[in-house]
Amino acid sequence: MMNGGVDSIFVDTNVLVYAAVPSAPDHAIARDALWSYEQSGVRIWISRQVLREYLATLTRPQTYSSPLVPATLVADVVLFERKFAVAEDNDKVTQHLLDLLVQTRPGGKQVHDANIVATMLTYSIGSILTHNTADFDRFSDIITVLPLKQDT
Repeated sequence: MMNGGVDSIFVDTNVLVYAAVPSAPDHAIARDALWSYEQSGVRIWISRQVLREYLATLTRPQTYSSPLVPATLVADVVLFERKFAVAEDNDKVTQHLLDLLVQTRPGGKQVHDANIVATMLTYSIGSILTHNTADFDRFSDIITVLPLKQDT
């Protein structure tokens, strides 16, 4: 995978889940994408929100795995905090989120995606790597959405 001139990316929760769980769909693709960005010197960002979503996802049954034990999840989060830049939620993120609510009018669970974009804006991260590109299409005029899997 080429980094396409990207110097930093934000990683969506689904990519972390897929990369961490061998039985997850697209495990190898997610793992290889993260490795490729790392090897290219791209700064990889996550946020506290992504860490919470990761925990929420993997503490309940998935179609591809049973809930992970707490010790595994704790070790995963510690590893992510060491390996990736972690964007903190702060008043600037909230202000960007409020602006996005007015501009793009997300509703329900889409507010979580808007908060990721608000975090990206606050930390000047221009690109997001995600499996769920449709979740971020409404923001494609202000961020670059990088699909985990290229359409074939």
